[in-house]
Amino acid sequence: MRTKLLTVVLALLAGVLAALPARAAAPGAAPDAAVVPIQVSGPAASRFNLVVMGDGYTAAELPKFREQLDKHLNVLWSIEPFKSYRNYINVYAVEIASPESGLDCDPDLTAPRRDTPLQMGFWGGCNPGSVQRLLTVSQAAATQYADLVPGTTSANRQILAIGNSDTYGGAGGAYATASGGNALSALITPHELGHSLGGLQDEYDYYARGDRGAPYQGPEPSSIHHSLLTEQQMLAQQKKWFRWLGEPSESGGTIGRYEGGMYAGSGVWRPSAHSMMKTLGYYFDQVSRERMTQRISAKANLFQDSTPVGDVAADQVVWLQTLHPVDHELDVTWAVDGTALRTANARSVDLSTLELTPGKHTLTATIVDPTEFIRDPAVRPSAIRSWTIDTSLTAQPPAAPSPPTGSAPASTDSAPTFTASTPTDHPVSADEVVYAETAQSAGAIIWKVDGRIVDNPGNDRDLDLAPLQLTGRHTLTAEAGTETLTWDVDGVEPVVTPTMSKPLLQVQKPGGPEYIYNDAFTMGLAAQDDSAGYVVPEFRVDGDGWYNYFGWPTDASAPFRFTAEGTEIDQLVYGKLGVPRVVPWDDVPPGYGRHQVEYRAIDATGNIGTPRRFAVTLLRPAPACTTTITGVHDGPLYVGSGVTCLVDATVSGPVLVAAGASLVATDSRVNGPVRADKAADLQLLRSTIAGPVSADGVTRSLVAIGTTVHGPVSVTNSRTAEPVALAGNTVNGPLTCTANTPAPTNLQAPNHVSGPRSGQCARL
Repeated sequence: MRTKLLTVVLALLAGVLAALPARAAAPGAAPDAAVVPIQVSGPAASRFNLVVMGDGYTAAELPKFREQLDKHLNVLWSIEPFKSYRNYINVYAVEIASPESGLDCDPDLTAPRRDTPLQMGFWGGCNPGSVQRLLTVSQAAATQYADLVPGTTSANRQILAIGNSDTYGGAGGAYATASGGNALSALITPHELGHSLGGLQDEYDYYARGDRGAPYQGPEPSSIHHSLLTEQQMLAQQKKWFRWLGEPSESGGTIGRYEGGMYAGSGVWRPSAHSMMKTLGYYFDQVSRERMTQRISAKANLFQDSTPVGDVAADQVVWLQTLHPVDHELDVTWAVDGTALRTANARSVDLSTLELTPGKHTLTATIVDPTEFIRDPAVRPSAIRSWTIDTSLTAQPPAAPSPPTGSAPASTDSAPTFTASTPTDHPVSADEVVYAETAQSAGAIIWKVDGRIVDNPGNDRDLDLAPLQLTGRHTLTAEAGTETLTWDVDGVEPVVTPTMSKPLLQVQKPGGPEYIYNDAFTMGLAAQDDSAGYVVPEFRVDGDGWYNYFGWPTDASAPFRFTAEGTEIDQLVYGKLGVPRVVPWDDVPPGYGRHQVEYRAIDATGNIGTPRRFAVTLLRPAPACTTTITGVHDGPLYVGSGVTCLVDATVSGPVLVAAGASLVATDSRVNGPVRADKAADLQLLRSTIAGPVSADGVTRSLVAIGTTVHGPVSVTNSRTAEPVALAGNTVNGPLTCTANTPAPTNLQAPNHVSGPRSGQCARL
């Protein structure tokens, strides 16, 4: 979060920010409040204003509110379209010291009610007929505090109330809410803004968790992202999300037709398997992103300023100023009497160069947002202004701007002065479109990187840094007349360090490490950057949608846990490998087998790190132990029945596994041969065998991974449910495999064999 170090109330007068020295109290509210500008991209009257206020934070806990707000905002800026349209948004924090810490009915209805300014509470405000996660706020109190931010109104602002709680919860509508400290809290904010700003519906196939919703019974929904139509009907009728069908979804999978949504378990369909409006952690899909882009743009004015509308002289320079997306320029076209002029996207036109016939003509300027986020022409952001050119008029020289009180008189030569720009108090990313505006768009702007002029024809108010392919740190300047603006360009990618739980085997390959596990494993992602602000780590599995790494749902500091079936927490499912399972009734195959996991981070400046990856193979878990041996076992070991597990054990003698019995050796040593005849299971995991290994006719599972065998290995006549797995072993002798069904595999982790390899193991 790019927080300006101010703790004063700001007033926005005539489009100019002026700092006031004291806190302002909300009318009728006991606690004082301080309005702190977090991001001010322009006058409140011409921007979308996000007003964030905390509830249940005592004076001593306000630093906690600021830290949580930093995380909430940086997660928001990592998600499109907020990332690309960040410059359309002002953010103000309203800091309110609460008499008591916490929220009402947290975590249950028996919990006390707290004395807090916004009266936030779970269970829909302590309503037994509601659900725990519904976190409500006093709309009257929230409005009073939001009104402290000058220039904001209900028409140009969104209120977000963050509550001091680690319990999962939030709500959408005119007043969005989210708990501040839950591992998933920062993801609640964009989801609830999807409701309150975008008018999007929940894509849940349940209302009460754990209970699948009844089939949908209504007519065609008005929701833009729910439908009863088939894909063929959408295309034929050109309705709903027909323009996006068949494309890879930004939230994973393909844009198509997936059953369930609007709390109905069946009978209604949504565009993506799991977008932001169904599963916290994924991005908005294209359908929802298009709506959010439209709504953000509608809250701001594409025309930020211009030559006053009316009559203009034929020798006049007519100018305009636009909004500035972070990642692209807006298109500006000029036309006279309907004929387009060749202006190369310039923000001004010199009418004296047009050789107009005497009389009056109509000049129009059209601003269009060319973003790829919008395909419906009916909602593409655009604006038009018109002037009447009167050739009988002569342009008047512009008046010099009034100098600030106490400064030297203004120059009479109308030297250009900067009036707005990309903020200079924090770094810009190396692929950002940086902008600067001058009074009445006068004069040319000269852009330099590290002192060298950058060619920028056409619209010289915007400079796209992406084509420069900058890496590392650089200095960017914009010069107009005698004034200079300076930015630090941050071309340093954030760094993510993964921490994996102990695998059965790790193999380093050119494309990244590969791990083998049997059953659950964990992954921690620690993201760092050389610039200040919360860094957002992400990961994705098998090319599915990027997923926010938030730790673990019950503990933000705990690593993420992967299993074949997923882990159920509060009737939702997390961490399932392969095809995701979101709710317990999702019918998807278990996630055993090989998977690719990619991870990256997005820093506070907006740089997206280059993804790194690892491969992981998840095997079925070893059978449950009926006998466990640790330490030293003197003499031979005979396993006649059940499942004997050696865990950090040493067996001083040979081991024989009888028919139907099982042996699982983990981090153990056998000082002698191991023989299994028609055994149910033989699993040798990260162990050492000082003698030959012979397995004949194993019936359920045969796994040897990361094990050293001092002697020959023979695997014959196995009939197992999964292929015999021989991976990453060291065999000091020959390796022979014959008549095994299915054929053995090395799980792409070759064995090191000093003797000959033969039969089915010839290539292992």
